Amino acid sequence: MERRNGGFRRAALALLAALLLAGPASATPDDKSCAAPHELERLRTGLARTATRLARHENLTVVTIGSSSTVGYGASSPDLSYPSQFAAELQRRMPDQPVEVRNEGVNGETSIDMVARFERDVIAAAPDLVIWQVGTNAVLRDFDIARYRQVVRTGIVRLKDAGFDVILMDMQFAPKVLAHPLYRDMEHSLAALAKEQGIPVFRRFALMQYWVESGQLDFITMLSPDGLHMNDLSYGCIGRALAEAVIERAASPIVTSRR
Repeated sequence: MERRNGGFRRAALALLAALLLAGPASATPDDKSCAAPHELERLRTGLARTATRLARHENLTVVTIGSSSTVGYGASSPDLSYPSQFAAELQRRMPDQPVEVRNEGVNGETSIDMVARFERDVIAAAPDLVIWQVGTNAVLRDFDIARYRQVVRTGIVRLKDAGFDVILMDMQFAPKVLAHPLYRDMEHSLAALAKEQGIPVFRRFALMQYWVESGQLDFITMLSPDGLHMNDLSYGCIGRALAEAVIERAASPIVTSRR
C-alpha cells in the first residue's frame, strides 16, 4: 500500500506539470465519462428531514458550504459549479418539487473559517440539508489532523443540534492533494467522524479516483490547469452523482443500526 501511495504522489507531480501546460477541458459530463459503482456513490445513513420534505412535496432548502470547490473555482461560469449543477439535476429528476440550493462557498477557507460563519450563512437560512465540503485546504496547509477533526466535530454537532440533515463532502482527488501525505489521514479521519456522528459522507475523493483508475477520465480532462480545482465536466459529474445519492437516500427507509 505504501508503495502504491508513493507511486500516486510521483504520478501526481508529473501530471501536475502537464496540467499547468494544458488548457481547460471543454467536455461536458455524460453517463460514460463519470460512471462509478453504486457503493462509491451511495450515502450510507439516512436524511430524515430531507426525506420528509420530499415525501410531502414541501420546499427543500439546501445550503452548500465550503471553500473554492464549492464556489466553483475552475468552472467557466457560476452556473457550472457543483451546487448549481446539483440543483439543476434535482429539478430535472423532480420537476414538481420546489428546491432552493444556496451556495455559501468562500475561496481559500478551512473549516475553522466556515464554522465561524455558520450562524450567518447556514443557520439563518434554516435549511433542511447542509452539504459541508471539508478537508482539502487543511491538507494543503499541513494542519494537525486531530485538531482539525475536533473543529469539524464541533461544526457537525452544531448543525445537528439545529435540526438539519448534514452531508460531509470530502477532498478532491488531485495532484496537489496527493503531493501531501496527510491526505490519507484526512480521509480516514473524516470517514470515522461521520460514522461517529451518524451522518453520511459523499465520497468525492473515491469517486474521482475511480474515474481516473477506470480510464474514464484523467487529471487533464477532469481538472483545471492548476492541478487542484475541478472543471465544468467534473463539477457536473459531482453534482449529478450527489443529486442521485440524495434522492435515493431520502427514498430509503431509515434503519436503526444495531452496532
